[in-house]
Amino acid sequence: MENYKLEEKESFIVLGFGTELKSNYTDFAGFNKEKADFWKNFSEDGKLDALKAIATNDYIFAVNEAVNNKMMYYAGVITEEEAPELGESRLIQFPKGEYLVVKGEGTSINELNNQLTGIAFGQVLPEAKDFAYVGGPNATVEMGQRDGIVFGEIWIPVVRR
Repeated sequence: MENYKLEEKESFIVLGFGTELKSNYTDFAGFNKEKADFWKNFSEDGKLDALKAIATNDYIFAVNEAVNNKMMYYAGVITEEEAPELGESRLIQFPKGEYLVVKGEGTSINELNNQLTGIAFGQVLPEAKDFAYVGGPNATVEMGQRDGIVFGEIWIPVVRR
């Protein structure tokens, strides 16, 4: 399977605004609906535009992270600023190291997220012999749009076996 690569990344921090996902972690339809509802609400109330306005680059992060035994989902950006007017935020630390990177595109951040998550967690990681995901935050990164299509990558920290 050659639809992925391993890439060394420096440590980085994402400022995220999120929600707790209540669906069982094996309920992909439930997770996907919760994520879609979150993005819809976050976009419609102007918070996504406000978040983009303080970003240091054009990347929009959709972050999955287990925090205090809860599955959390965040919209975030890399920024030097704070944004208390957007609600309760979290600084999400991504470690320096190797990352599984899968590229893709979709008609929305949700479609991109679902596609990349499915490929990474449903195909690449189960078949990987030389590396493994051992937890920590992972993110779908919307890198831009072209002709109505959203393109980006999923970044998952991995360790060599």
